Amino acid sequence: MGQVNDNVRAGLLQSGGLSSLAVGVWLRELHTETRHYIADIGQSDRTNMDALVSALRGFGDEVVLLDLRSSMAAVASDLLKYRARHDGGYWNTTGAARLVLVSEVAPLMRADGCRMLTHGCVGGGNDQRRFARYGPRIAPELPVIEPWTDPQALERFPDRETMLKAVVEHGLPLDPGSGAERSTDANLAGISHESAELEDLATPVTRLQPRWSRWPEQAPAEPQTVTVTFRDGRVADVNGSGPDPVAWMTRANDIGARHGVWLRDVVERRIIGTVCRGIYEAPGLELLERAWTRILQASLDAASRELYDRLAAGLGAAMYEARWLEPAARAARDAIDRLVGEISGSVTLSVHRGIARVEGMTVDSRVVQQTRFGSGGNRWSSGLEGESDA
Repeated sequence: MGQVNDNVRAGLLQSGGLSSLAVGVWLRELHTETRHYIADIGQSDRTNMDALVSALRGFGDEVVLLDLRSSMAAVASDLLKYRARHDGGYWNTTGAARLVLVSEVAPLMRADGCRMLTHGCVGGGNDQRRFARYGPRIAPELPVIEPWTDPQALERFPDRETMLKAVVEHGLPLDPGSGAERSTDANLAGISHESAELEDLATPVTRLQPRWSRWPEQAPAEPQTVTVTFRDGRVADVNGSGPDPVAWMTRANDIGARHGVWLRDVVERRIIGTVCRGIYEAPGLELLERAWTRILQASLDAASRELYDRLAAGLGAAMYEARWLEPAARAARDAIDRLVGEISGSVTLSVHRGIARVEGMTVDSRVVQQTRFGSGGNRWSSGLEGESDA
């Protein structure tokens, strides 16, 4: 990857987390002209972002605030349709956000005269490699700068305590989930949690402080009924939300978080071949997955479902490894589109203290449902004239 050049403007993907704020301080100290791009991808209250914009402008840098919630919701819809999950069912929400950020912001950086794309992702991590893969594919003429692999940056900020001190000294407000000892990465699709304590496999997951969600025992005593409608293989409505993906994703998040349906605690295989614990909140996708699974069960024959599952596993790996735009992933998505592109129906769930139970469904399926007791109880019938099984 490239090196910082103080003679050209840098575009910095600014999340408001400790690492990216420290990068902003470092670039300022190098006298590098920097334009911060803050993307609203559903990670935080807008007032937090407005406060960050004000502080960075007071810091003396240029700032652009972008509303990318629609783009983030569209990719979240893809995660569900293609069941693009990683180890232990993790919904790939962080990798999806990197795809959105590079796809939407890199072209704007070029148009604004930036000659470097800079981010605050730590050295040796998954996200560093995601930016390294998506950047050259989407904006090949815009070098991706990785500050936390630069010896100068590491000398200036050897640890997060040093970062925090500098950020506080400059009056820059931190994202609510970030600090010296912990970090979260949030977007409309979900949240990842990291800390020294949570990295220890002996630490119980209950030590986590969820950012959006309640633990099941804290959820309301009464269940809530939720109806999810699908049209042409995608969510079209969640309890009256309408078809806008931002609206139905927000509604699903609210319901899942309130009723304790949200958690994945996994030890995942990382891009470079190591393993690491990951703890994730994805209340909306966890809720919607229950409904989508039932729709698939009723709509795909055995061979189609087997193919779907194999393709979905490949797409889960592709999103995790930042290979979503490569030919194999495109072909897999095309194949799933053919399998599920005409599926429509609705599923009613009862959501209560961490459990989402199917209460009923309707589906427009070409796969015939076979019954026994609906045919008198003494034989199985598929409803097709002249066909029955012993």
